[in-house]
Amino acid sequence: MNIGIVGIGNMGFAMAARLRELGWAVAVRDIDAEREDEAVAIGATRCSTARELAARCDCVIVVVVDAAQTEAVLFGADGVASVQPAPGCVMLCPTIAPADTERFASRLAERGIACIDAPMSGGPARAHDGSMSLMVACDDAVFERHRALIEALSSKVFRISARAGDGARTKLVNNLLAGINLAGACEAIALAERLGLDAARTLAVIELSSGQSWIASDRLPRALAGDLAPRAHTTLLAKDTRLAIEAARSAGFDAVLGGTAAAQFARACESGFAAMDDASLLEWFRQKE
Repeated sequence: MNIGIVGIGNMGFAMAARLRELGWAVAVRDIDAEREDEAVAIGATRCSTARELAARCDCVIVVVVDAAQTEAVLFGADGVASVQPAPGCVMLCPTIAPADTERFASRLAERGIACIDAPMSGGPARAHDGSMSLMVACDDAVFERHRALIEALSSKVFRISARAGDGARTKLVNNLLAGINLAGACEAIALAERLGLDAARTLAVIELSSGQSWIASDRLPRALAGDLAPRAHTTLLAKDTRLAIEAARSAGFDAVLGGTAAAQFARACESGFAAMDDASLLEWFRQKE
């Protein structure tokens, strides 16, 4: 298969690099020409529009930020769905609302394009080495037809269901818990510092004790070293936790802890941490009175 990737930021580029290293033909499109240059340097083909990319490819992987960008990529004037013949499949990897995923899948089906609802988790390093998680919801026949691609991208494939939107639902549940865990860990380390404790030593205790979480172990060592270069922007967890709370409300569920965590990420963004790594939430807690 020829694979297209629209959106080659941190995750999209890592996925492109993974596929190129495994010998797959990859075409790319991004609004950032420098990112396209980097992809060309590893053997990818640059395309000027999503339409051009779709014309070259059997499957298009969308790795943009939100539903608005996804809609533009798929159904804009130069979008994926505008090309004839259409590509056989679109894989949706952004974290978006389940209703948006369902809507996109339905519109793609009207054009004869299969949809794989496949949000991802794990960060760029794990995307590059193929160990990120993929939460896959799609028709069984579509899954089997694209199994080689899915398993090339991830050694941790979770087959959720055949219903588009269930991958998105699973991702929101996961990211809500990730947000709760990260917010809690940042608050705890900020408290440790207020109590006069050494933050790094306290984190070392936590990592081998009952307070340990994967996201704290991944993020906080960088934050304590003052490294807030964005691997995952604070805006992303703010968006994801907000979407999770909206999904909870639509289901009649009061996500109290999730709502508290979502509010902290939103306030951190408003306070100037939006473009920093989400580990910058530690700085937000440090500055609180």
